[in-house]
Amino acid sequence: MKPRFSLSTRILLLAFLNVALLALLLAVFARVEYRFELGSFLLAPARDRMFAVSRLIGLDLPQTPRASWDQLLERNSAPASAHLYLFRQDGVQVAGSAVTLPAAVHTSLLHEQHPPPSERGGDRPPGPPHRGHAHGPPHPDFFLRAGQPAEYWVGIPIPVWSEAPGPPEHGMLIWRFSSLWTNPFFFDYMPWMAVILAVIMVCVVCWLPLIRNLTHSITQLTGAAERIAEGNFDVPIAVRRRDELGQLALAIRSMAQKLAGYVHGQRRFLGDIAHELCSPIARIQVSLGILEQRATPEQRDYVETLHEEVGQMSALVNELLSFSKAQINGRQPALIRVSVADTVARVLERETANGASIETHVDDDLAVMAQPEYLYRSLANLVRNAIRYAGEAGPIAIGAANAGGEVSITVSDEGPGLPAAELDEVFKPFYRPEFARQRETGGVGLGLAIVKTCVEACGGTVACRNRAPRGLEVEIRLAAAG
Repeated sequence: MKPRFSLSTRILLLAFLNVALLALLLAVFARVEYRFELGSFLLAPARDRMFAVSRLIGLDLPQTPRASWDQLLERNSAPASAHLYLFRQDGVQVAGSAVTLPAAVHTSLLHEQHPPPSERGGDRPPGPPHRGHAHGPPHPDFFLRAGQPAEYWVGIPIPVWSEAPGPPEHGMLIWRFSSLWTNPFFFDYMPWMAVILAVIMVCVVCWLPLIRNLTHSITQLTGAAERIAEGNFDVPIAVRRRDELGQLALAIRSMAQKLAGYVHGQRRFLGDIAHELCSPIARIQVSLGILEQRATPEQRDYVETLHEEVGQMSALVNELLSFSKAQINGRQPALIRVSVADTVARVLERETANGASIETHVDDDLAVMAQPEYLYRSLANLVRNAIRYAGEAGPIAIGAANAGGEVSITVSDEGPGLPAAELDEVFKPFYRPEFARQRETGGVGLGLAIVKTCVEACGGTVACRNRAPRGLEVEIRLAAAG
């Protein structure tokens, strides 16, 4: 089963999460220890820009006719994507489009304690006074989020010169923003995107070599384990590490060697037992032949029953010999060009003696890379099984076709088929479906196991599937011969 998230993705996400948590811890520490406001740090450039624009407006007001103050505010608010309003300290609007301030903003405007205007003489104001910030940048008088829909309101004090002679009055320049984070004047996200991108690049550069090395080794070990599960114990494991993965590679290599020894010993033992049983069974059959000649009519029924039992035993031993031979020598056959049509003809010459109806659809030019005896044995077993279990249900069809660099050979019948859960199980040694356990139709459960062993020894694959509306089809795929 393919994992939902790869190990590489999980490690990279963990690295990013680690960086994010460290940044959060540093922010909390700075807030608690140094009373550091993250918002003021993020919005400090916008604050400086607002004060710079407010200072310029304060300098331009005395030189601008009173009737043009609205245009002055509009001209300076356009680049900031904001609305600017000028109010006196008593809450009366002096310039800007008519606006009704939200209650919270109006209250803040009236209750702010403003420092007295500058007493410096002259026709030009010195700019907006700094409210006691001799050791840092100025701060707005208020910063609120109010109204329906909610908007951001910022108040910055500036002097307002009246037409009468004398010092300027203290006024409040109010900025209104519909949004902060999408307004590049107030919050420029590009530097932060650059910082985030730099953090991601650093994480990738630092973690990617480790991740690639780790996942490459895991992929090798996974492939080796899959080949061992398929029965190929001669697996080269090239993981050369001195960590836990290296120890795992050594353990898998040791396990493969021990399994190879166990399996080879089991196959050898099975073949030796079957071979040793051949001679006693042959002697029993000879003795039964002699006994049958001398048996009385009353004894012949018992002798025939004994003949059937010994015949079953002989068939089992022959199948065991074929299976063990294919298992022991099936991994190193010499593959040559084999004609599919000629092999099918050999099979039909032997298997149609009982009168079964078999149809063939095989091109004479089709050839595969295989071991001739293994291919013949595989097709013979498939045809024999089809005749045994579905010979009376309809004709048996043998077909072959080129399938993109491979040759697909199929043997299909019109029998009852198999339950879906048993389509893979039937290739296991000694496995027989329930309906095949009767003596009249059932074999010993090695036919399809021999087919699988022989086909895989030739570098091919074999699978079976049910046909619609009924029947079973077994497909062998082998490399096409040029």
